[in-house]
Amino acid sequence: MATVTFENVTKKYGNVVAVSNLNLEIADKEFLVFVGPSGCGKTTSLRMLAGLEEITEGKVYIGDRVVNDVAPKDRDIAMVFQSYALYPHMSVYDNMAFSLKLRKMKKDEIDKRVKKAAATLSIDQLLPRKPKQLSGGQRQRVALGRAIVREPKVFLLDEPLSNLDAKLRVQTRAEITKLHQQLGTTFIYVTHDQTEAMTMGTRIAVMKDGLLHQVDTPQTLYDKPNNLFVAGFMGSPSMNFFDVSIKGTADNIVAAGEGFQLPIPAERTVGMKPYIGKDVTMGIRPEDLHDAAFVPPNIHVGKFEAKVDVTELMGNEVFLYLITGKYSYLARVDPRTQARVGNTVQIVANLDSVHFFDKATEQAIR
Repeated sequence: MATVTFENVTKKYGNVVAVSNLNLEIADKEFLVFVGPSGCGKTTSLRMLAGLEEITEGKVYIGDRVVNDVAPKDRDIAMVFQSYALYPHMSVYDNMAFSLKLRKMKKDEIDKRVKKAAATLSIDQLLPRKPKQLSGGQRQRVALGRAIVREPKVFLLDEPLSNLDAKLRVQTRAEITKLHQQLGTTFIYVTHDQTEAMTMGTRIAVMKDGLLHQVDTPQTLYDKPNNLFVAGFMGSPSMNFFDVSIKGTADNIVAAGEGFQLPIPAERTVGMKPYIGKDVTMGIRPEDLHDAAFVPPNIHVGKFEAKVDVTELMGNEVFLYLITGKYSYLARVDPRTQARVGNTVQIVANLDSVHFFDKATEQAIR
């Protein structure tokens, strides 16, 4: 098994910086997820680790060994791509055994590894079939099996679920998480899907424009985003943002927006004091906005009126698309709500979970 370390790693394509000064240590047996929008540098980072892209500056370590100039085949990694990349003329068994045959491994050892991997992935019955006889989910399992048989130090997975339908994606997501637990190997996973990142990773590295913005556990990223980008990117539906002015005195601070004034809880006022008289960005997640008739107990509340623009019944909750003043935003409320399109409703914000961000730096105000 092995740790993975990016030390001041930069990747340039001419004058374009794809990854800038990446510093990140991934622990042995960890499941780390790189997440971010298209073009953020997450796949480039993975490909540099795999040896498929040259590193412009910095060093990449697998364990204690610098692998900048080590050939991909000698890095003891296995990669699963977005495309399954299976040989169409070979059976599932031969696809999984191929890399081991190239290593001139003994036939009985190959057979043992292939059958063990097939059993782990529940594809024993598919071994004689050709890829064209398999569904997308089955092909993805075969691609995973081909990586497993190599028994690498590190698994690299580049958006492996993007070609699957929604239901199968959820199922395979759980299977990969379970697989990580069974194998006890370092997994590094790339996705643009926040839900995949939140449900699978022991830690998540959030990237944008080639920069690492924050790396932490899923819950910490969700509850304590470092900046406006992380706050807006993590979570589905995404956080609502409001332009507000901070008013009052050191002991009585309010966030004033168009159509509302929300009192800041006492435990939050220390970080807000320097911003009295200034404009900031306020963030509230949809689940922290409630229909006034169904407010959870023991929270600091702030009330304001909103006009209902659209409603979406989700079964166990209702999405209310609301308008207050110049703001359009989303609330996830109790399914018993009586809110209807065109109505004016009372909305309650959970002030214990409100976020504030500096207008100039976009950094979180603690």
